[in-house]
Amino acid sequence: MIRKAVIDDIKAIHALLQFYNVKGELLARPLSKLYDHLRDFWVYEDPETKKVVGCCALQFCWEHMAEIRSLAVVPEYTGQGIGSILTERAIQEAVYFKIKDLFTLTYRPSFFEHFGFSPIDKNDLPIKVWSDCIGCVSYPNCDETAMLKQL
Repeated sequence: MIRKAVIDDIKAIHALLQFYNVKGELLARPLSKLYDHLRDFWVYEDPETKKVVGCCALQFCWEHMAEIRSLAVVPEYTGQGIGSILTERAIQEAVYFKIKDLFTLTYRPSFFEHFGFSPIDKNDLPIKVWSDCIGCVSYPNCDETAMLKQL
């Protein structure tokens, strides 16, 4: 079941993002930032266990621009389409808010290509986007791929 995240989901989201951060597959977010951006998140809840097994955020960045970020699925649940469902929901939400440019920074560009995203030069993104990057351990040598989908 997919739904908007609630306060009680934050610790599960944080743990999931930390798991993939340790593996070097996703950039973690501090717990305080997750609380700040709770309304950005969608979660996928296992209907039987009621546990959060996937998450994805849509963060508004600039006029008519938003980012899909923090997409993660519990390893035991991968391959079931949960990541795709979460991505589709974020895209639908971006369309609802009349976003024109939807981007992501990812270590898995082939996944996002299935949704119509194309690689772009990171320097084409507005400077506002880079404010989050300054605190990143990879800054200024970002090794993620920037991708854009025009809606």
